[in-house]
Amino acid sequence: MFMRSTRSMVTLSNDFTIGESQQELPAGTYEIVVEEELIQGLSFEAYRRTATYLMVRGRGSNAGQTTMQMTTNEELEHAMACDRALSETTNDSEAALSPQKDTT
Repeated sequence: MFMRSTRSMVTLSNDFTIGESQQELPAGTYEIVVEEELIQGLSFEAYRRTATYLMVRGRGSNAGQTTMQMTTNEELEHAMACDRALSETTNDSEAALSPQKDTT
């Protein structure tokens, strides 16, 4: 079976949780590793996703360690959608706008 791995980066602007994990991860840039296997017997090359991992760098006493947290594409998309929505809400709030003139 032929396998391939692709790597990409995602930046989340807000702290987040992903999947069933209750561990809150800090905002930042994370590496995503997707593993796929070649589907045999087709007349063209096609791959099936077999695993998606979020690379999480250790903090505090675990600094220097990196763990591969298994996730799904759906969980990752959900985390990114929530991050976008939270960022839009924050940017549209009164606190994010220029100060209003004092009318009193």
